[in-house]
Amino acid sequence: MRLWMTPPGTRDHLTDVFFADLKLPHSVRAGIAGCGFVRATPIQAATLPRLLDGRDVAAQAQTGTGKTAAYLISVLTRLVETREPSGALTGAPRALVIAPTRELAVQIRDDARQLSHFTGVRIVTVFGGLDYARQRDELRAGCDLLIGTPGRLLDYEEQGATSFGAVRSLVIDEADRLFDLGFIKDLRRILRHCPPPERRHSMLFSATLSVRVMELAYSHMNSAEKIEIRPDQVTADRVTQVLYHVSSREKLSLLLGILKAEGLVSGNGATPMRTMLFINTKRFAERVVRALERHGHRVGALTGDLPQARRLRILQEFRSGKLSLLVATDVASRGLHIDGVTHVINVDLPQDPEDYVHRIGRTARAGRSGKAISLACEEYVYSLDAIQRLVGAKIPVAHAADELYMPVMPPRLASPPNEAMASGGPRHGTDDLAGDDAFEAEEPSEAPEAAPEDVRAALESLPPDGVALGVESLDDPIERERLRASLAPYVDGFAGDGVALTLDFWTREAFGLEPPVGEAVIAEPEAPRKKKRRRRRAGSAGAGSAGAGSEGAGSEGAGSAGEGAAVGVPESIAAVVFTAGAEPAAR
Repeated sequence: MRLWMTPPGTRDHLTDVFFADLKLPHSVRAGIAGCGFVRATPIQAATLPRLLDGRDVAAQAQTGTGKTAAYLISVLTRLVETREPSGALTGAPRALVIAPTRELAVQIRDDARQLSHFTGVRIVTVFGGLDYARQRDELRAGCDLLIGTPGRLLDYEEQGATSFGAVRSLVIDEADRLFDLGFIKDLRRILRHCPPPERRHSMLFSATLSVRVMELAYSHMNSAEKIEIRPDQVTADRVTQVLYHVSSREKLSLLLGILKAEGLVSGNGATPMRTMLFINTKRFAERVVRALERHGHRVGALTGDLPQARRLRILQEFRSGKLSLLVATDVASRGLHIDGVTHVINVDLPQDPEDYVHRIGRTARAGRSGKAISLACEEYVYSLDAIQRLVGAKIPVAHAADELYMPVMPPRLASPPNEAMASGGPRHGTDDLAGDDAFEAEEPSEAPEAAPEDVRAALESLPPDGVALGVESLDDPIERERLRASLAPYVDGFAGDGVALTLDFWTREAFGLEPPVGEAVIAEPEAPRKKKRRRRRAGSAGAGSAGAGSEGAGSEGAGSAGEGAAVGVPESIAAVVFTAGAEPAAR
């Protein structure tokens, strides 16, 4: 069993309230002692006396200050001291904890199992992504404490697998996140199916208490007391924050340098510290993971579309130390407690200021120290002012020296080249050839707007006939491979070992390069064909045949007159046709 021992040198974050002095059942007190808790944190010291007296509470405190343990101790105490009400559905839960995310629900379950080790309380957790029938069977077998996400709770309740009519203790955890994820309607439905506020004990805990959260508390709780622990400071004391301004195309290079400078490099013989990297989008998260893996880092990714079993496995590997880096979207920024997270890196600044508070709250938990590093690029820097207003201070800005930027190892190119690249240029098949990862810091679109200097020089050095650019003539194999990777989105393909072939039309248009050879021939659009008249009488067949013959002759003449011009040009579209010497270039 994991022990939550008070870390040495961190006693100043605790109060003088001892758990042994609280009126707790012996079995609950034994579970607290087994977890290593001796003194209460400020939020526990402020809420537990009120909760044990049966008063409703809406509490706010910084992340990592022990809110989960506060309401679990109160819930377990009420379960041990009260009996199951008569007339209720057999096995219906007497305590209900509602969590916004699956990961948070799993963590609450693990914490509850440790604290209830000596109580005999039956705990069931339900959430999406795992075996539906197995969770339903566990519910039907009965439980005392039910933990789950709103959607799955309502689903099982509508099927008759459980009932909320016997709930006597209700906990809403991370209420603001329930609003953000759109669960508020489901939450209100669950609350209406529970006993009225006067007949249940209700608790609401969150890192931030907004106006809408307090409106929910006043509507569905019984005169809840609002408790705020240092509301003027929403971030933990021991988090060292630093900000780097960087362009988006240099972000990966700076990230590699920061990991090395902070001693977070995997595979260097030392035990790497746990680091969480937060990204705004799934696609960029996948690029970051691929880039870090090429540089030898042990990294996992948590994104919204991962199967739940795989998400839990990645979290377990990160907790056990098998993975030293965890790349995540904001799905992992709320409520997760992972021991030993020393650094949090915001590779993308969050667009919601409250997400910044929850992200950096993954470190410096339970009185420990930590560091939060943020990279502000031109795309997400606009949220910086709102973040600084929320935290109540300017985030210190650091200058990134040139030595901090490390070269990014290019990805391996597919061989043979993708057929779609040869037929359609960068409009087709760039993803299959790692086009968005070829230069690591830019994502070429349909027609590239800009290119690195070495790529531009290589493009301009192509001979007019577009035949050969000898990439293999470079002496340095690393430079040769990097240039070859950089050219991938801008050329039609590769021949042999690294010889770039003809530039496509869109690249020449984007960079204003000259046509290959010969003059540009403007192909006029084809004249629309005349419609044939319907033959109204049988006697006009001869005239119709004569007309058809003259029309066919006209078509033949038009074909011979247009010989040498472009063939198959769409109607009302003028096309530029390039010719190379005697033989026209096949496009």
